[in-house]
Amino acid sequence: MLTLDNIYKAGHRLKKIIRRTDLIPALSLSGANQIFLKPENLQVTGSFKIRGSYYKVSCLSDAEKARGIIASSAGNHAQGVAVAAAQHGVKARIFVPSAAPLSKIEATKRYGAEVSLVDGVYDDAYNAAIRAVEETGAIFIHPFNDVDVVAGQGTIGLEIIDQLHDVDAVIVPIGGGGLAAGVAFTIKKLNPDVRVYGVQAEGAAAMFNSVHGHTLSGIDKVSTFADGIAVKQPGEITYELCEKYLDDIVTINDDEIATAILKLMEDEKVIAEGAGAISVAALLFNKIPEKGKKIVPIVSGGNIDVTILSRVITRGLLTTGRISDLCLELIDKPGQLKEVAEIIADRGANVTKVNHEHGGEHTDINGCYLRLTLETRNHDHFHEIQDALRGAGYTFHE
Repeated sequence: MLTLDNIYKAGHRLKKIIRRTDLIPALSLSGANQIFLKPENLQVTGSFKIRGSYYKVSCLSDAEKARGIIASSAGNHAQGVAVAAAQHGVKARIFVPSAAPLSKIEATKRYGAEVSLVDGVYDDAYNAAIRAVEETGAIFIHPFNDVDVVAGQGTIGLEIIDQLHDVDAVIVPIGGGGLAAGVAFTIKKLNPDVRVYGVQAEGAAAMFNSVHGHTLSGIDKVSTFADGIAVKQPGEITYELCEKYLDDIVTINDDEIATAILKLMEDEKVIAEGAGAISVAALLFNKIPEKGKKIVPIVSGGNIDVTILSRVITRGLLTTGRISDLCLELIDKPGQLKEVAEIIADRGANVTKVNHEHGGEHTDINGCYLRLTLETRNHDHFHEIQDALRGAGYTFHE
């Protein structure tokens, strides 16, 4: 069973390997509340996972270490296990889903572990790892459904309580539930008045469904770019702890996660992966029922693949109205583009892309379409420009 003694023991052992990440006041997020980021993206290996994996490996006997260790991971747990294995002189083999970011895969290799890619998502990698354990007799290091792993993650709760004595609420990302279970258990044992909220991606809401349905259940498939929390099946241990100690679980869609990544980058100078930014997304999109409180969202990791970062930024810009597209039906004659551009420029927007097309079969013979991409401040700014164009007699093509 999980105990505070085990979590304090984990905290002691982790002192020599982890960073005690500071709480960072996030002024751009502090509207109705005071927000303090817990930036585990700055942790060793770029995520909180080093806490649980290192502590678990440290608990193995010499005989168990001699058998070697096997793990399955979407990337962050893999890196934590690789570092822990190297520190303890243990051979490690990690099964990673083929869709995991290349940056996480290569980092795991650099830390000294053997990586085996498996087609599919995390759960497919998990099944392959279990088969390898049965064949080799190696020790399996579960990414979340293990009391020692949960205890290691729970050390974040110890730090938050110590760093902000009057904290009112903590927001925790959830995939398999190890982080949420450890943090919620720790905080509720130390101060039951602190609210702890879990957040899942809408496309990977297995723990949300389980807790709200009051029975452990999985989902058939996951659909989210937040690979660190793309889990089909929560753990038995983590489910029981989350149901007992979390105040609530909410869900966030991928567009909202992308918006949070952009917000953290632009305003707080913090790089977060999808799983790491989802706690902030819950605040941005008013999913957390707190007003006038001190709140700590845990930014659980920053290992985002640079190959998708530009797409994530673009999606965030579209979601917030910072990039907007419109299409006008025009008569193809000189001066039209100039007049449209002046209306847009006079209202402080910028045209970044122009495409002129001849009209279709349902337009005038000399008709055309003018497709524009604009940089705008927000959705209200875009609607202001639309109203100005309508007022000037222009017609939009939907």
